[in-house]
Amino acid sequence: MTLAEAQAALGSYDLDIVDVQALGAGSVNSNFSVRARSGERFFVRVYEEQGKGGAEAELTVIRELAAAGVPTPAPRAMRQGGYVGEHRGKPLAVHPWVDGKILCFGLVTPEAARAVGRALARVHLCTPALSRVAPGRFGLDGLRERLDRVDRADASYGVVTRRIRERLEHHAARSPSSLPSGLIHGDLFRDNVLWQEVSDGTSSTADNPTLLALLDFESASAGVFIYDVMVCVHAWCYGSGFDLSLVRALLRGYGQERALEPEERAGLVHQGALAALRFATTRLTDFSLRAPPGQPPARDFRRFLQRLEALESGVLSSIIDEGLA
Repeated sequence: MTLAEAQAALGSYDLDIVDVQALGAGSVNSNFSVRARSGERFFVRVYEEQGKGGAEAELTVIRELAAAGVPTPAPRAMRQGGYVGEHRGKPLAVHPWVDGKILCFGLVTPEAARAVGRALARVHLCTPALSRVAPGRFGLDGLRERLDRVDRADASYGVVTRRIRERLEHHAARSPSSLPSGLIHGDLFRDNVLWQEVSDGTSSTADNPTLLALLDFESASAGVFIYDVMVCVHAWCYGSGFDLSLVRALLRGYGQERALEPEERAGLVHQGALAALRFATTRLTDFSLRAPPGQPPARDFRRFLQRLEALESGVLSSIIDEGLA
């Protein structure tokens, strides 16, 4: 997006833009930092795959969550009403900029993991306050279609796609059939959470973390709560393997806001496996198939198959036995 394009697209938001910078974060959409003549800074997202209806649904969820007290930057309204603008025929949204730090895995402490668990539970508890919760895009049928797409595009992944299909069916059949559900974030990875920085430029997260904002609700949908918890366990508690101190902290934080029910504890490993298989599949379609010839993909699906193997080996058995999950 050029400066002239930003000025044209954001004029409808009553913003006089004087600077625009592309942001590297994000695997699907195009994201930008823009600065208005007033000095205010904004985050701008151009939806590369979602249509206007999908963008409107996400922004409605964000506005309602923010109104319910979830720390997430609500979108800016347009001059004539509505929230979804347009850039080159694609939907566009504007949010206030939040100055914060994204934690690398090495900076994730048990205190930070606990804060993430608490924040996720608060999102789940907002379900009754929402006007609508959209169906998810990553259910079994959606994943099967993606695996079919991989097979059509590159037969060399056949062994991998067969394994993923088999494990999807295995764990779906063994998970409890009725689990507490509602709005899930679906993608609360480390780059979707911002933390407060103190004045000397260091992070406040080392001893007493302050979570500033949850970002990117594009994958938010109706789903199983414990599945969403296990997405966070995969994202926040796995380096070269699962760090059980982080898993314990995240689950304890979640339980401070919303206690897990017995059937959720029974389904934890199976739902965690389904979460690992979901991201292994989307890493294949969104990264492996799109990697330039001779170049490794930016994100490797095998990392989630490693998580799957760890779960299936019983790595979380001690935590389940402790009654934390």
